[in-house]
Order: sequence, then structure tokens, then C-alpha cells
Amino acid sequence: MGGRLAGRPFVGVYASDLKRALETAEVIGRALGVKPEPTRALREIYLGEWEGLRTEEIAERFPQAWAAWVEEPDWDVVPGGEGAAPFDARVGAALDEILRRHKHGDVLVVTHGGVIQVALHRIVGRPSRGLFPFRIQNASISLIEKRNGRMVIGGVNDIAHLESSLITEVGPG
Repeated sequence: MGGRLAGRPFVGVYASDLKRALETAEVIGRALGVKPEPTRALREIYLGEWEGLRTEEIAERFPQAWAAWVEEPDWDVVPGGEGAAPFDARVGAALDEILRRHKHGDVLVVTHGGVIQVALHRIVGRPSRGLFPFRIQNASISLIEKRNGRMVIGGVNDIAHLESSLITEVGPG
């Protein structure tokens, strides 16, 4: 990814402070000659009692909550979880602060799929609530642009820079 982004001047570089995202941002940053700013608000949603569990374990330990999730995904059914509104508010505030700091120029944000989903949902004017219609693969690039004062989605899940052996999800077709 560093090679893909090389030569592009970034006025700011931010990353979730969680290990995998921050390490990824640091590797990219070294290639670009910039240091990322660790940002707690860019963390993935906190899944409470589901945190760290596989799907099968969740279904076994929390059958009612899991059944509700399967019926209609919603962060608010996750026992002890962060919840949809707090997650959306946290991510929205972080993105608004980044935009406030950088009125012009390109900003790189290295974060998690759920955070990207919330950002994309904000642009299309819909709450995510746990339903993620956008495919977001690890090390993919999603582009959000500001044009004439409006936010526009310029691309989602771009993985053209990855070697085929690194692509973990393949769509139908």
C-alpha cells in the first residue's frame, strides 16, 4: 500500500490505536515519510460479551441475541456492546475533527471495516446499525472526497495494489 500511495502528499495521517491498524499505518507511513497519529476514536466497534468469539460460539452462548442479529443485524442487540448510536457518534466526531483540522489536502486514515462502513453510511445518509452492505477487505482503499462542500464516495474496497495471494475474499463470478 505504501508503494501505491507513494508520491501523494498527505496533510494528515491518522490510525486506529489498535495494534493491527496502527502497525499497518506505521509501515505505510515509513514508505511515505510520515508518522501516523494514533486515534482511539477510530477503533472498531466494541462488541461487549461477543468480543473475540467466533460465530459458532456466539450462537451457542447467546442464542436469543444471535437470533435477533441474524433476523436483522443491529449493534444494539450485542450484550454489553457499544451500541449503534454511540459507535456512529464516536466515528462521526473523529471524522468531523479530522476534517476540521484539514480543510484542504489529502488525509490518510487507517482504520477498521466497521469504521469505514459508518463513514460511507454517513455520506449516503443512512445509519449503519450493524448492516454492512459494502465489502471492505483488509488493506483495501476506500476514497471519500470533498467536492464543492459535499462529501462524495470516490471508491470502495480498492485492492488493485494487492498481490492475488493476499486477497482473502473473492466475490461471486
